[in-house]
Amino acid sequence: MNIPFSRFSDYFIAVAKTGSLRKASEQLFISVSAVHRQIALAEEDLGVVLFERLPNGLKLTLAGELLYADLLKWQKEFQQTKVRFDEIQGLTRGSIQFGLISALSEGFVLNTIQYINAQYPWINLNIEIAESEKVAAKINNAELDFGIILNPKAHNHLEVVGFIEIPIGFVLPCQHPLANADKIYFSDLVNEYHIIPAHPLVIHDYVNALYKHHKFTPNKKTECNDIRMITSLLKQNSGISLLSYFDALPMLNRNELVFKPIQDKGLYPLTMALCIAPKRQISRVSQLMIKHLLEEMEIIKLKLDELNSTKFQNCEVSLAEQENA
Repeated sequence: MNIPFSRFSDYFIAVAKTGSLRKASEQLFISVSAVHRQIALAEEDLGVVLFERLPNGLKLTLAGELLYADLLKWQKEFQQTKVRFDEIQGLTRGSIQFGLISALSEGFVLNTIQYINAQYPWINLNIEIAESEKVAAKINNAELDFGIILNPKAHNHLEVVGFIEIPIGFVLPCQHPLANADKIYFSDLVNEYHIIPAHPLVIHDYVNALYKHHKFTPNKKTECNDIRMITSLLKQNSGISLLSYFDALPMLNRNELVFKPIQDKGLYPLTMALCIAPKRQISRVSQLMIKHLLEEMEIIKLKLDELNSTKFQNCEVSLAEQENA
């Protein structure tokens, strides 16, 4: 007998609440004999007496009280299970839990959020902004449906659904004298004020490696572990910075900053990836959002390809030429 999901649970709870087979049958719109048969079969199957038969009605035994408490708990939990089933099928209200690195607090993710809110207003969004390590851990622990992180190779326990390779370069204020230069050399930046991304930002390791590789030590510098603060300082013409294209993208789109990509054989681009936990069943509503995010990422890839073939070629940072000069 599959007690939690059988007719018995409804019959048993009705009798327990009313203390009467007749009242329970009236409440359930069935015959007294049908209710009595279900109770008797359950007592025989379980091997315990569930009700004391008293002159004035029925009273739960200790076994009956334990079963009553468990059935109420099971019913409540099963209702939650049915809600989750509905979310998977996209039949009723659903929710999406996802994580992002802070660099994506503006840009294509916002476009997707606006799309989801407009097309599916019944979907609730729970967004967590955190470092890649934390987002990856929560995806793996099923605390998040999916997430967008940097450096997915460091998290090979996750499944990569889509990715973008992000160029690294110098970011300058529009009014900076080098903003219109075709090429920038490290030697051009000796007297510049460098705003350096600090740990735990992923870009920090790339920047550190570049400075060391070219044996360049800034004379004047500020270190900061917040991308928004760095780009705000750049906008105020407080210096120059080595960042990824995505770090500066919102201000680049508003023509508030200029990006000069570095193309060097020893430099690998950052990889940004949309990840899920392997073999996890993703709800229908989460699948809808992932699909739209991947479409937005493809648009960005096309834009980067276009920039690589035009603007990036015209204003690349030629580190190799610097070494040969």
